[in-house]
Amino acid sequence: MDTIYYIGLDVHKKTIAYSIKRSDGELIRQGTVKAERKALLEWVSGLPGSWRGAMKAIMFTGWVYDFLRPYALELKVAHPEILKAITAAKKKNDRADAGKIADLLRVNLLPECYMAPSDIRELRRILRYRNMVVRTAVIMKNKISGLLMEVGASYDKRRIHGKRYFNSLLERVEDVPTSVKELLALSRSNLELFTAVQKKLLGTLKNNRLIRQRVERLMSIQGVGEVLALTWALEIGEPSRFSSSSQAITLLRPV
Repeated sequence: MDTIYYIGLDVHKKTIAYSIKRSDGELIRQGTVKAERKALLEWVSGLPGSWRGAMKAIMFTGWVYDFLRPYALELKVAHPEILKAITAAKKKNDRADAGKIADLLRVNLLPECYMAPSDIRELRRILRYRNMVVRTAVIMKNKISGLLMEVGASYDKRRIHGKRYFNSLLERVEDVPTSVKELLALSRSNLELFTAVQKKLLGTLKNNRLIRQRVERLMSIQGVGEVLALTWALEIGEPSRFSSSSQAITLLRPV
């Protein structure tokens, strides 16, 4: 029977610390490898045999997980906060952390978290980017109103963000410094850019074949629009990961 090795990975921006152990806890090898695809390919080709691995969920986890998953019997991702509580220690270093992850994996105590399929994560990245663009557009709207209030200019707050009204206001407003008019024009152009970008991103998401039917079903619920439906579909991921409807509802409450 082939030996199965357990590998803990402590992923960072530039390097990945690793610890390779047998099922009985014997340390086989530990070290660091560059967080680059070429270096990881060389590292994985030199592993002693079949392996199961685990890593902590952080910003850089996704691409490392996708790259290594085909080479592993199993690859898991650990919940960072729960993992931190379990492995808390006064003295910390990357190799020690990798060793603790390997130990938790081999004794089946790893606090595993859900890792969505790569295609879902790709769409979720677009959705979150779109949400960031919308928040930035709101900042631009508030800046336009703030600039007008700073110089005492009167305006209709219900129409100020309409293109025709804004251009007319900019032409007829009096006693406003040229610098403020330039800032208003710049803010308006940024607002139009952000609005166009978020609409394009939204169109890309709602027309995607992978989630289109699911989004349409969700939108059949009264009060659920396309953005909320997309959020539910992409942040939840695969509904089958929930053992009961109450678990899904608990996750959806913040949404």
